[in-house]
Amino acid sequence: MIYPPDMLDILQSARASAWSGTVYRHMFGSYPPARSNTTGARWNDTNLEAIYTSCERETALAEAEYHIAMQPLRPRAKRTLYTINVSLKNVLDLTVPGLLDQLGITADVLSSTDHTPCRTVGGAVNWLGHDGLLVPSARRIAGTNLVIFQQDLSTTEFEVTAEEVVAEDARL
Repeated sequence: MIYPPDMLDILQSARASAWSGTVYRHMFGSYPPARSNTTGARWNDTNLEAIYTSCERETALAEAEYHIAMQPLRPRAKRTLYTINVSLKNVLDLTVPGLLDQLGITADVLSSTDHTPCRTVGGAVNWLGHDGLLVPSARRIAGTNLVIFQQDLSTTEFEVTAEEVVAEDARL
């Protein structure tokens, strides 16, 4: 894909740095927490694998509840919330006030079900060589998500430190 030069200029001027911290990841059934999204989501298209995590426990649960609420029936699979220590070498921080607006990602775009504008930004971030990006949550005010683009986790710290079953059966 060819990315708009003005978008690339904005992204290249944004703050990028190493990032280490604790994140949370909600998973259904027996899927492992390091499983990449390969079907496309808000910040990745189908040709770019991504691991979606949240910087706050409450944000991870809010993101999961949103997706569960969209289903005609609540899933009955076991739901697990993983606590993970992550260390990445080159993360772009898109939580800086006004930065997403410069990229055309307004609050309405962020909360929309049309992920095309966000996917374009995510693809450009990955194309520029970043292994992740910090973005505001569309589901929780003051929540932050860390999207990891590095598919080879062997060079990244990705250590599960805890797991909590949040539901054995969503009917409970």
